[in-house]
Amino acid sequence: MAVLRRVALALALALLVTPPAHADEVRDSQQQVIKTLRLPEAWKTSKGEGVTVAVLDSGVDPDHRDLAGSVTVGTDYTVGANPDGVAPLRVHGTYMASLIAGHGHGPGNAHGVIGVAPRARILSVRVILEEEEPGFGQFNTAKRYEDVVAEGIRYAVDQGAQVVNMSISKELATQKEREAVRYAISKGVVLVAAAGNDGARKPAASGFAPYSYPAAFPGVVSVAATDSGLRRASFSNWNPSVLLAAPGVDILGAGPGDEYWVGRGTSQASALVSGVAALIKARYPRMSPAMVSQALTRGASQRPSGGYDTGTGFGVVNAAGALAEAAKLSGHTLTARGEDAHDPARSLGGAAGPVQVVHRDHRRVALYGSIAAAAAVAALTAVLVLAALVKRTRRADNPQDA
Repeated sequence: MAVLRRVALALALALLVTPPAHADEVRDSQQQVIKTLRLPEAWKTSKGEGVTVAVLDSGVDPDHRDLAGSVTVGTDYTVGANPDGVAPLRVHGTYMASLIAGHGHGPGNAHGVIGVAPRARILSVRVILEEEEPGFGQFNTAKRYEDVVAEGIRYAVDQGAQVVNMSISKELATQKEREAVRYAISKGVVLVAAAGNDGARKPAASGFAPYSYPAAFPGVVSVAATDSGLRRASFSNWNPSVLLAAPGVDILGAGPGDEYWVGRGTSQASALVSGVAALIKARYPRMSPAMVSQALTRGASQRPSGGYDTGTGFGVVNAAGALAEAAKLSGHTLTARGEDAHDPARSLGGAAGPVQVVHRDHRRVALYGSIAAAAAVAALTAVLVLAALVKRTRRADNPQDA
């Protein structure tokens, strides 16, 4: 989850009178992130068109002016947690969706939030409640909600999502979540998740910040947060599951009802990386999740001196760099090619023939065993006789024995 504070509604209303020729204060506040990710350069290659990013979160407001027309509201797996008649707040989910696929509004879409992949579509899948919702306690304790994340992943995959953003975290994993992650990867879907916001706590017994799920599952892109200096943010989890990092402090995004929020967290960082993954999948739709991850890491900037560290992984995500690396990887697959390569559609080796059963002749085995034993005794006897003869000859030749 992200740490949020609300941007005054008066500010959002004041933006309506900003001259069209100049981006409003919301867009101005995004410039550092846009520059860090090198988005203008990346947008020359891809803007995410044709890609659906599933946002497994608290719900997305489809009517926000910066997201209108780009959101499909999917299944709500939290039904029954809130009392009847209580509408979901959808703050966190709308915020994340805007960072991924916000398209702005106004003349030339120059106002409001611009996401990393502004032409991508959002599939909203509600799998969490916000702390302010009355059913929050019920949702986090009732066993029937234990595997909603797993159900949400499978649903998103079956609905055609190519990227799944999970700006959520939990301490314990379930078997169904593991299976859902494997299912998504087998279908070519890129999974991105927040590394967690417990980095400022005392290290766990492992010596690292706590592991967070689903980010710590193998195959999931685990994203840490950086501060304004592109160093690991103090709250960001640091452990070997972290693959790379993205800006996560003072990040502005959209909120329900045409509002805007600013906050910090690995949630925001995860959403930005999901947007970059969408840019890659739009340009190279058949690229496998493993190849997308490789493009993200190889294209990263601010690389640690040793090549990798547990705080920021392989570096800070760079959209232009990732697309450049994806172009290099696009001609490759995880399957070898060439005359000597094995066709994965065929089994290894030739067709197996019938198994020949050899029946042993026990009488012959006994006979040969007896012959072998007799030969061994004869050989041993011969060795002893030779040893005695050699000893006697030496005595005869020794004059001191006279």
